[in-house]
Amino acid sequence: CAVRAAHVLSEIAKNEEMKKPCIEADLVLTLIPLLESTDQEMLLHAGRAIGRICYDNRDLQEELVNVGVIPSLVRILTDYAESEPLVHVALLALYNLADLDSAKEALSMTKVAEQLVKQLRRAESHERLEIVFEVLQALAENDALKVQLVDAGMPEVLSEILLRLQGSSQAEDTCTVKAASDLIVSLLLGGKKGNITSQLKVAKDNVKPTALILERHKNSQSKDSLNTEFASFSSVLVFLTSLTCLALPLSPDGSCLRMVQLGVIHQLLDLLEKHVQSGDTSVQQAALSALQNLAIPVVSKVQVLEEGVAERIETLLRSESPPVQFKLLGTLRMLADGQADAAEILGQDPMLLNRLVQWCSVSDHSGICGEANRLLASILHHNRSQEVVKAIQAAQGVKHLVSMTTSEHAAMQNEALNALAIASAIDLESLEGSFKESQLVQSLHKLLRDDDTSPEVKYNAMGLLCRLLNSGDLRQEIEENKIKDTLEQLCSHSNANVVKEAITTLQVMRGET
Repeated sequence: CAVRAAHVLSEIAKNEEMKKPCIEADLVLTLIPLLESTDQEMLLHAGRAIGRICYDNRDLQEELVNVGVIPSLVRILTDYAESEPLVHVALLALYNLADLDSAKEALSMTKVAEQLVKQLRRAESHERLEIVFEVLQALAENDALKVQLVDAGMPEVLSEILLRLQGSSQAEDTCTVKAASDLIVSLLLGGKKGNITSQLKVAKDNVKPTALILERHKNSQSKDSLNTEFASFSSVLVFLTSLTCLALPLSPDGSCLRMVQLGVIHQLLDLLEKHVQSGDTSVQQAALSALQNLAIPVVSKVQVLEEGVAERIETLLRSESPPVQFKLLGTLRMLADGQADAAEILGQDPMLLNRLVQWCSVSDHSGICGEANRLLASILHHNRSQEVVKAIQAAQGVKHLVSMTTSEHAAMQNEALNALAIASAIDLESLEGSFKESQLVQSLHKLLRDDDTSPEVKYNAMGLLCRLLNSGDLRQEIEENKIKDTLEQLCSHSNANVVKEAITTLQVMRGET
């Protein structure tokens, strides 16, 4: 009798006009306990009735969650995983509830991740895949559920799907690949509580299918095929997957390097340029993160430079988005690191230098200001060209590096001191005027006198002083500031390296070396 009643209600609820009377009669609360039944027919009709009555009614959906419907739905998925009708009802219910924060919170207390991974693995029809992906995409917005999905084996299943469908030209398969790619991106881009271990697992598990997709398209007869297919992947799984993976040491099977060789760099750059025009900053950030990670290993860095990344990436200089600006600066700094050729290219670009100098003065975005200064220092540090020194001097960038020597961060102080020392060794004559105007000597003296200055900073400050002593005007300033007395005091410093450098600097001042 109860089964029949539930069946009748599920049929009545198909009619939009009948939903309101069902709600007014509190039939939903009457139906909820029936979800604990072990009668599959009862579960089917009760589930359908609840779903139809509550469809598109947020207040009722919230009430469903509050009265504990979530554990019942997960139980149905768990206990009746082989029953297609019941699984369909449970998935539809989760689909309707998954956008609610309260539902995600309740789901994070269950083992729904394991069940959804199982359903994704056994799904055969496009319709079933679509609804499972919809639920997963919504749940992946929750940090706790995201980690649970990764731990439950979601990356491996996504990899299997991509490998299975990577050669297909069917429209439905393309939709599935796109859904898989979007989900991979969601798992990779952790929220405020993002778990880096989980993100790296996602990346690692998808290196192989990513490389295969690239390889297949490179060998394709159509030159536009790669662009065409990637255009259909809104977030482009290839880039985000491979590049997060490259934050790790190069994979033993060489898959990451193979992606670079198969043309991933130009696809990234095309993607960047496209989304600069459209203004999609999230994709810009993702692509820049990808390039930044690609530029970590030296073997990849050389290839990245040969692909002309330094020149093409500068199209982003006009971006007004602080997150994009921050990512851009970090990417360019990674390119310049240890690469004199890259430093020379970047250091002679007037547009870049002018933009850098502007960003060095941005007071309301300390992160951008710091990264701009660090990039300027990196260019000088890795450069060996007199032209670059003159270009940075002409762009009025030297004063910012002098200011950087007094940063509250010792790492930035050392970067600035080393950069200025190298620049002074290359072309001190061009820098004399800026050094005097920005009171570099006085700043160095303050660092040496301050007891809070770290030993490494003191050491590097004295190294720069030795360079400055090659200029008559700057030597005079050093003598007038009585830095000699401070150096003599440092000869009894507790740090052996500081003592050694103080002795050396005094010898240079006296002309003994």
